[in-house]
Amino acid sequence: MTQVRKGQAPDKLDREQFHRKFTQSFQDPRFEPLRADIARLEEVAWTNYRDSRKAPITVKAGPGFADPGYDLAVEWKAARDALLAAERRQKDPATPSRVLLVCGASRNDGTCPGEMSKTYRMIEWARTALETEGIEADVLDLSLVTSTYSHHIHPCKGCVSTAMPLCHWPCSCYPNHSLNQVNDWMNEIYERWVLAHGVILMAPTYWYQSPSPLKLMIDRLVCADGGNPDPTSTQGKDAEQAKALELKGWDYPKHLAGRAYGVVVHGDVAGVESQRRNLADWLEWMGLIGAGHQAVLDRYIGYYESYAESHDTLDRDKALQEEVRNCARAVAEAVRQIRAGKLVPPDARLRQPRPK
Repeated sequence: MTQVRKGQAPDKLDREQFHRKFTQSFQDPRFEPLRADIARLEEVAWTNYRDSRKAPITVKAGPGFADPGYDLAVEWKAARDALLAAERRQKDPATPSRVLLVCGASRNDGTCPGEMSKTYRMIEWARTALETEGIEADVLDLSLVTSTYSHHIHPCKGCVSTAMPLCHWPCSCYPNHSLNQVNDWMNEIYERWVLAHGVILMAPTYWYQSPSPLKLMIDRLVCADGGNPDPTSTQGKDAEQAKALELKGWDYPKHLAGRAYGVVVHGDVAGVESQRRNLADWLEWMGLIGAGHQAVLDRYIGYYESYAESHDTLDRDKALQEEVRNCARAVAEAVRQIRAGKLVPPDARLRQPRPK
C-alpha cells in the first residue's frame, strides 16, 4: 500500500484564537445589546470546531451504495439526488435544448466597481441570439459571489491529488459546519451544468488569467471529470481506502461529456490568447464538444485605451457584438446536431490509454 504522507496541517486554533476569529463578524456596534447571546453561540461553535463536526445531520446511504449503512451528509445526498434528476431531464429528448451562459467577470454594479461588466453585456447578446434560435438560456453570473451576502464558491481542497476516488461527485468537502465553510454555491452550479446541453464561457482577462470566481468554479468542477459518485466506497474521506480503490483500477467517469461548448475571452492589453486556449483545452479535456472556429474567440476591447471609456468602445465595436452572437448561434447548432445524433467526435470510440 502506498504511504499516506502527513505533517503539513497546523494545529487547531486555541480558545482565544477562535474567539478573535468568531467575533470578527459582530464588530458592528448594533450587536452590542446581544453580546451575551453571541457568547453563548460562540461556545457552541467552539465545541463543534473542537469536535470537528463537519456534517452534524446525516442520513443512511441506502440501496445503490457500496455501504448502504454509511452516514451521508444530508446536504450531499440532496445534491446527488438533484444531479440524478437533472441528468434524466437533460437526456430526455422531449425537453427543450438548454445552454448555460457563464459570466466569468467579478465586476458588477452592485458592489465596489459601481458599474456592470462588459462580459455581462456580451452574455445578454448571446442570450438573445440563443432564444432567437429556440434555445433556452440559463445565465450563471459568477459576479454574485462579490455582491451577495455570504454567497461563496469555496476553494477546491485538492482531494483528487491524493486519489481520484477521494474526489466525490458532487463535491463532498462542503459544507463543513465545524469550520463555518457554509453557503457554498457549487451544488446549484453542478445542477445547472448537468441540465445544460451546451455551455458558453465568457470572461475578461485579469493579469493573464481567468477571474477568481471563474477559476474557483473550474477547480470545483474537477469532480465532474473522474469523480467518485459513491462516498461510501471510501468511507467518506479515508485517504488509504481511496488510494487502494484507485490502484485497483479507476475508470475516470466524465460526468459532463458530450455537451457543446463555446468560449469568448476579452481583454485590453495582453493575455487573451492564453486564457482562451486554457479554457478551451479544459472543456475539451472534460469531453465537451467544440462548436467550431467561430464559437471560440479572443478579442481586445480598446487596446491600450482608457478603462473609463471601455464600455463606449464596446458600443462602437459592432463586429465584436456580432461575433458574440455567432458564438451563440454556433453552439445552438452544435446542440441540435448532438441531440439528433449527427455530431459525434471522431475519436469518441477510442479508449484512452492514459485516462487520468
